[in-house]
Amino acid sequence: MSNTATTLLATIWALTNLIITSSGSESLRPVLSGPTMAYPSNRVAFSGTDLQGDQPASFFLKVAMTSGGSYQCRAQADDREGSSNSVHLTVVIPPSETRITSEPFPPVAYEGSRLVLHCNVSRGSHLSYSWFFNRRELSPASPLYRTRGESLVMERVQPEHAGQYSCMAWSSVLDMKRYSSSTAVQLTVKELVTQPQLSFSVSKDAAGGFVGNVSCSVSRGTPPINFTFLLERREEAAVTVMSRSASFLFPVVQRLEMGSARCRAQTQVQDVLSDSFPLEVVPVGGRLEVQMDYFYTADHKATAAKLSCQINQGTFPIVEWLHNSSVLTVKPTEFHIPHLAPPFVFTDRGRKLILAKLGPDVFGYYRCRARDSYDDNSTWAESDDVLVQIKGSLSFTPKPLPAPPTTALNVSTPIIESISIVFCCFVLLALVVAVACVSKMIDKRRDTEVRRRRSFFERALSARPSISRSVRENTHTQMTDV
Repeated sequence: MSNTATTLLATIWALTNLIITSSGSESLRPVLSGPTMAYPSNRVAFSGTDLQGDQPASFFLKVAMTSGGSYQCRAQADDREGSSNSVHLTVVIPPSETRITSEPFPPVAYEGSRLVLHCNVSRGSHLSYSWFFNRRELSPASPLYRTRGESLVMERVQPEHAGQYSCMAWSSVLDMKRYSSSTAVQLTVKELVTQPQLSFSVSKDAAGGFVGNVSCSVSRGTPPINFTFLLERREEAAVTVMSRSASFLFPVVQRLEMGSARCRAQTQVQDVLSDSFPLEVVPVGGRLEVQMDYFYTADHKATAAKLSCQINQGTFPIVEWLHNSSVLTVKPTEFHIPHLAPPFVFTDRGRKLILAKLGPDVFGYYRCRARDSYDDNSTWAESDDVLVQIKGSLSFTPKPLPAPPTTALNVSTPIIESISIVFCCFVLLALVVAVACVSKMIDKRRDTEVRRRRSFFERALSARPSISRSVRENTHTQMTDV
């Protein structure tokens, strides 16, 4: 034990001897009390008393780094002596030079990975730890984190974990708190890339040839991302970009099947392929057709119309609509028919024309035409005209818009069945009568033909007397058989 502790025991010995001398013949059972923990350089007090608690004696100790240990007091009086209980003093070292380390390092992680932050100190004992996220103390009960000693564990990193983290190491002795805080570190959470989407477009270059543009893109994902263009599983080109999309150019020949294209997106932890996409450029051609549908209100009145341009052939068509031979155009801020108030709307890349309000101003002939969007010199293919016009009220029950009619026909099923049976019987009867009439007409015509032939032969016989009687009789018999 150190010199300070030796001096302290000598003092305790003297005080106790004094206590016992004055206590007469009572048994020597001194009691020692004092602190169990102290910071270095703190001044602490021990107190020794006899068993009855009389004549207490106090002594003081300035705590050093080597002052930790067990303390007792021994009492002597005449030929008697006794030792007190032990008081163990622990020297608590305050924390200093606190800093954060991470696994992995630096603190950058992808979604779903595991990351651990450690609150390290250069020196300190009997420490507790507090963690802060964006300057707000984290609750130990938070479902996003798990604390383990000086460590903060994130089992599956999520985007909401990204931010600044700091920690504080601290200890407490007799309501005295010593602490040391770290500087903040930035946790970066990288997004996982989604499945790439592939799009294909064609343009015309200055030399008159056609150039294909395949664009690969992801909706989520933290750059850098490496994009690779695959054609029939062969790697055609690759590029690493600090964005979420990349484009690849290649020459195109119309009506040539170039194969199936795919796009690959790669990061440090992912390798994702897009769906296959057939690369083929077919010019607009064939017959165009306009399909028309009306929309009705609940009271069976036509209120709007939809015209769809059906294109049988063409990979990249551009579509225009004509109303009474005038091209419909759209201003940037509004939809309108030139010189007409009722609006219209294009949908499905211009392939559908919605007439939002029917009336005399929008009635007329409509047709669509299409050509290749990548070639301004291509020929327009046109549909036939269709007439949009509503006259009078409708006698049938169309599908209403937006809500179906709430009224129903007041005709029950048995009545409908009875009407059907009566109608069938009537048709059957009419069919029987018709068959009888036709049969009678055929018989009458046959009798007329027989009489005509008999009259003809009789006139012929009367004009030629040389014919024998037997011939006339045979002829007469044959004609009768007919």
